[in-house]
Amino acid sequence: MSYPLENIFKEVAFIGYHFHWPKDEILSMSHKERHLWVKEISSINDRINKK
Repeated sequence: MSYPLENIFKEVAFIGYHFHWPKDEILSMSHKERHLWVKEISSINDRINKK
């Protein structure tokens, strides 16, 4: 079973939007690494929005 393509697009868009990293660089990451970055960005956003 492979990881859903729709989720990959969402992860790439989310990371690219927030960190302005190139698509190819984000796609070269493993799913686990992309997921960790998504979690970290979400945590940063949560902290900023609580101020």
